[in-house]
Amino acid sequence: MTQPRVLVVNNKTLSLPQLRKRFEDFGAATDVVSSTEVPAKLNGSHQAIVLSGTKVRAYDTEYYKPLIDLVMTSNVPVFGICGGMQIIAVSQGAELAEGEQRVGGHDAEVDKSEALFTFVKPTVTVFHRHTLYLQAAPAGFKSIGRSDHAPVEFLRSDDGRIFGSQAHLEFRDDGREILRGFAQTFL
Repeated sequence: MTQPRVLVVNNKTLSLPQLRKRFEDFGAATDVVSSTEVPAKLNGSHQAIVLSGTKVRAYDTEYYKPLIDLVMTSNVPVFGICGGMQIIAVSQGAELAEGEQRVGGHDAEVDKSEALFTFVKPTVTVFHRHTLYLQAAPAGFKSIGRSDHAPVEFLRSDDGRIFGSQAHLEFRDDGREILRGFAQTFL
């Protein structure tokens, strides 16, 4: 069996080594590109795309156009983490709201009927480091997890191919187990 490959899009995250290690621990090879160097097509080279968090505002749709084109036209599973989820959601018409800065572990409720959450309990503790929150899922997506601060902690496209997490899943045990659910279901 061939080792699956994950294309990790680095949106200037500080935690790229931790994110890559999570997928490598689950048996996948990772290749990293910056958000401005994404290929136009994957051509079978990768079995999934993961978008890291970002310090660049998700509203810069021109800056992220090549990335969004790849995400929306590829036929592989996609997982956007923190700013990665926000980039996807904003590109599909969602709005972000400023909120209280949260740093550290915070609880969220998840929809246990989703394969993504196979290895976690209905309440997870995940790591946050941000002030922007998605208030509603855009058309074609639904919220599959929520918290007191964010009605959309986790997001899934209606076709079940694109996922997002407000939290940085590369940290904390529950985050790792959610990434395990993605890897075991889709890689």
